[in-house]
This record gives sequence, structure tokens and C-alpha cells, in this order.
Amino acid sequence: METNVELAAGKTRAAGRRSGENARGFLPRPPRSILVVCTRRIGDVLLTTPFVRSLKAQWPDTPIDMLVFRGTEGVVEHNPDIRRVITVAQRARFRERLADAMRMWRRYDLACAAISSDRPRFYAFFAGKKRIGLVDPDRLTLLNRFMLHRIALNEHRSVHTVRSSLALAAAIGIPLHAEVVPPGIGDDPASAARFDARFDEPPAIVPGEPFVVLHLLPMFEYKRWSFEGWIDVIRWLRARGFAIVLSGGPAQAERDYAERVAAATGEPVLNLVGRLSFGESAELYRRARLYIGPDTGATHVAAATGTPTLAIFGPSDPVRWGPWPRGWPADRDPWPLRGSDRKGNVYLLQGEGACVPCREEGCDRHIGSASACLTGLPASRVIAAAARMLGLET
Repeated sequence: METNVELAAGKTRAAGRRSGENARGFLPRPPRSILVVCTRRIGDVLLTTPFVRSLKAQWPDTPIDMLVFRGTEGVVEHNPDIRRVITVAQRARFRERLADAMRMWRRYDLACAAISSDRPRFYAFFAGKKRIGLVDPDRLTLLNRFMLHRIALNEHRSVHTVRSSLALAAAIGIPLHAEVVPPGIGDDPASAARFDARFDEPPAIVPGEPFVVLHLLPMFEYKRWSFEGWIDVIRWLRARGFAIVLSGGPAQAERDYAERVAAATGEPVLNLVGRLSFGESAELYRRARLYIGPDTGATHVAAATGTPTLAIFGPSDPVRWGPWPRGWPADRDPWPLRGSDRKGNVYLLQGEGACVPCREEGCDRHIGSASACLTGLPASRVIAAAARMLGLET
């Protein structure tokens, strides 16, 4: 006798084989509105955009809204596939969550829980007349079966996050589109003019001058490279005629770190840390000759723009979280568990050590601890990878 897990897995695989057929068996007519729920971190929201694109390609006239945590909405700024972004508090009391959900009661023909956790399923249940969702293989409970009309197994231990979210598209029989859609600045000429003015600030970057973007600091300590390494890379790039631009978020720790690095190099550096929106950051990456950054949301954005991207990885699992190269096919993962290599426009450089990747939060197993595989990563390896991406000799 087949177990529930086997039955659900078989349904998901069968749906994948049917991809390309219309979804008439599940939805008798094209949905008039769709909600996609992704209540997690910035990177999760961005890596859900291939599923959103798949929905939009199937039903181009159907408006699609996204529900995300407040503070993550910038990563879908000016996304052409999304009509509206709804934000909710991350640490809301149950009464507030219920009020948010009730305001959406059955407003959408289709609601999609795009990550496997209770909260997105909760919002999807209230919002959608029809509901689909990702569910972990060990969470195929009667409650989840009641809340969702169709389930896609979340194979999070063995496939990339993009492919996990696309399992939802396969489950309703629509073609898979694996394009990660970066944010942007839109078509407003005033927005473009404001962005262009950034390059006139000292040290100005003249039109046509090649520049490299460095994103120095991830949110968590365990994903950080070394201070001295960044200095060596900047000096190497400057010696080869590249201007340097620093990107980063508004947190004071990021601002302070960028100022320290810029001062220590003794080189002219355009420091835009904390001064750009996500859409403006994406536009910056689009114009760069190369982006270099750690395992963070900005690195996924850079990869999605098509710019050559050098991602510095340590303890994180690249199979699951490596930046998705632009144009990569939907039917296979780009990265193995171990090793450094280039795939498309992305070079994934993995830290050193037999334990890499440990999939833990640093050597002391908490987000504030360092990772020896990164702190001990020599600048020479980063420089060699950058030289390869730029077509230079070290």
C-alpha cells in the first residue's frame, strides 16, 4: 500500500510530466485574480518570482498580488508581473494576523502558499477560493490537506529553492519559467535621472568608465568574508583601471563597515551603502562589469540581472541557495554541494575546509559566530575568480 507521502510525491511528479497542458482540470476557467504568499526573508521572496512569472505567462491578463513580510517588499519593486504587494507584520499577534487574513476573505480565485510553513498556508486559506501550497514531505497532515486543494512536495533537502517554488507550477499543470525577476527603477524619467546623478558624486564615475560593485556585509556574521580580503581586492581592481562602487543596506553596521573599508584602501571608492533602494541597487548591478558579494539577497539580485556575479559562499548549502544563473533551465540544479565553478553569469566560490558546507550558522552554530571557511579564505582565490570573470590575468 502506498503511503500518503508516496501518493503526494506521485501526484507532484505526474503534475510535472503534465506541465505544458492547461490547468483546466484544476481551474475550469482562467482565474480572475491570484495571490502568492511568501512570508519569509528577502531571498525567499526574490526566488519565488520564477513561479510568479510562470503564472503570468499562463494567464497574462490575470492580476497577481504578493503578500510578504513588511521590509521585504523592496525586492519586488517594479516587478512587471505583480500588480500589488501586500505587507504584513512579521511578529504580529494572532489577533492581528486573523484581522489581516479576514480582510482578504475569498478575494482571490487562486491563492498560493509559495513556501512550506504554517503562516503562508493560513493566509492562502482565507484569501483563496482555490488554494495550492508547498508542504514538507513529513507535514502531509489532515489539516494541510483540508486547507489546500493541491499540494506540491517541498524537496528542500535536495533541490534549489527556485525549483522548489516551481513545483507549484508543475502541480497545476502550467509550463515552468525559471527566470528570477530582479527589481528595477521603473520607466519614470525622473527616477532614472535621480539614479544617474549618483554617479556624479565624488569620486565621480565618468560615462563609460568600467566599474565593479562590491557588497561587503551580509546580515549575519557567519556569512562574512574578511576585512583585509576586501581591501586587497579593491586595490587589485584599482590597479587594473576599474572604479569601485560599494552597495549595501541602511543598517548602521553596514554603513560603518563600508566607511572603514573605503578609508583603509587609500583608493577612491564611491560608497552608496544605505543610499539605494532595492530597485536602484539592481540597476547599479546591471551597469557593472562585475559584482562581488557574499551569500546574501543582493547577490541573488545581481545574478538575476545577468551581470557577471562572483558569490562568496561558506557554510550555506549551494544546492539550495546558490545564486540562480540568468537563463538557467528549470529542470536541473546549477550547483553541486561542494566545489567552486562558473555556471552562466555566476561564479560560486566556496570557502576552504573539509567541513564545507556544514549547513550550520557558523563554527559556533549561531548567527553571531564566524565561519573559519570564510575568514580564512585568501584574497588570492577571490582575485583569481574575479580575473576569470573579467577576462584578465591575475
